[in-house]
Amino acid sequence: MKIKEFLQECKEKEIEFIDFRFTDIKGTWHHVTYDIDAIDEDLLRNGLPFDGSSIPAWQPINKSDMVLKPDLEIGTHFVDPFTADPTMVVFCDVYNVDGTPYEKCPRSIAKKALKYMEEQGIADVAYFGPENEFFVFENVIVRDEINAQCYEVDTAEGAWNDYIAEFGDELNIGHRPRTKGGYFPVPPVDSMMDLRAEMAKVLKEIGLEVYVLHHEVAQGQGEIGVKFGTLVEAADNVQKLKYVVKMVAHLNGKTATFMPKPLYGDNGSGMHTHISLWKNGKNLFYGDGYANLSKLGLNFIGGVLKYAPAVAAFTNASTNSYKRLIPGFEAPSILTYSARNRSASCRIPWGAGEKSVRAEFRFPDSSSCPYLAFTALLMAGLEGIKKEIDPGEPMEIDLFELTLDEIREKGIRQMPHTLREAVEEMLKNKELFKQGNVMTEEFIQTYQHFKFESEIWPWEGRPHPYEFITTYSC
Repeated sequence: MKIKEFLQECKEKEIEFIDFRFTDIKGTWHHVTYDIDAIDEDLLRNGLPFDGSSIPAWQPINKSDMVLKPDLEIGTHFVDPFTADPTMVVFCDVYNVDGTPYEKCPRSIAKKALKYMEEQGIADVAYFGPENEFFVFENVIVRDEINAQCYEVDTAEGAWNDYIAEFGDELNIGHRPRTKGGYFPVPPVDSMMDLRAEMAKVLKEIGLEVYVLHHEVAQGQGEIGVKFGTLVEAADNVQKLKYVVKMVAHLNGKTATFMPKPLYGDNGSGMHTHISLWKNGKNLFYGDGYANLSKLGLNFIGGVLKYAPAVAAFTNASTNSYKRLIPGFEAPSILTYSARNRSASCRIPWGAGEKSVRAEFRFPDSSSCPYLAFTALLMAGLEGIKKEIDPGEPMEIDLFELTLDEIREKGIRQMPHTLREAVEEMLKNKELFKQGNVMTEEFIQTYQHFKFESEIWPWEGRPHPYEFITTYSC
């Protein structure tokens, strides 16, 4: 019936093309488009063949045949608002040719995590509410040569443009948020109000519920909040949001990025993630403990905080992630929890009642694959529940004010300082992610090799411009 209803919907909306999309282990969205006349029930039921060897870190050439299986549940397809011809976008899972889910498909991994949660009898629903921050720039230049490593990004909001006489046909108006001054100023200091509004309208057009849009702390930085969803739904929504934000910026002659730390000395972009578990319609995180948390909720937090250095391999999945996680920029690298305290890596939102009490983990960022990031958080939290891991006492102090010596004296654990550290911690704790066959050994080894070969070693091997300042005259 879902297939028949889907085809009927395509007919009613006069769809001419169907765009099938899937996500790789880095979180990149890929697509293949079919003419509507080439689509029938058998193709939608049995799946679409494609070359898995052309996707990074997936299949070898001698085992390249893979299958895309469309997921036709509610909310998993939408009319693309950017194509010239009516096109329906459909989320897909990746399968082997023998009909089994592909072990390296992030979306399938997320579904296995939910199945594992249910089989453990812990919960039947996991809600996730990510907050994806982003930057909008007018221009980006990158040079990566054997004798040169440099980049330059630009935004009209940047304080470095005070001396520029003109921007195209416009005079330099001088109204800027300045470094760390972008939180909630009105226009003209906030130059992106109309752009964010356009993004929000398109997000609503494709089915997302938008509730808040605002300028963020850094120059050129924004955020658009959308309603939470179940784990897979929330990860799907991250893919939709990133697509819309980038495309609306692109069509306005700008460029949007979810890179965690594109500006030195200003705040970075995170993906604060709100989580709660439910069973039989009841919020399992609600109780009579600290900040209205139940023992189960506190144990979930305890599990995430204990395994956060390993979880970071999936939630903070780029070398750039760890440039955000340094003191002084509202980036929570200290592994503790608190109500209302945004300097803790886990915050319990103020005033949360029975239906809304939840844990907000503030260290993840949008360089992660959302399916893998949410899966890793869930697996760590479930382990905390099973082992009744105590998160310790909450910390109400401003943790950003602590010196490194004070952090050590208090025995406070921190997030890893590099992607290498995070991946190595993940390998030490890989059995956590392998429970329930959620992540297989093959996937974990593929993931770690991909991170080392595509990001860690290339980043470690390149001279940095600042090294010429510190070391050239040695």
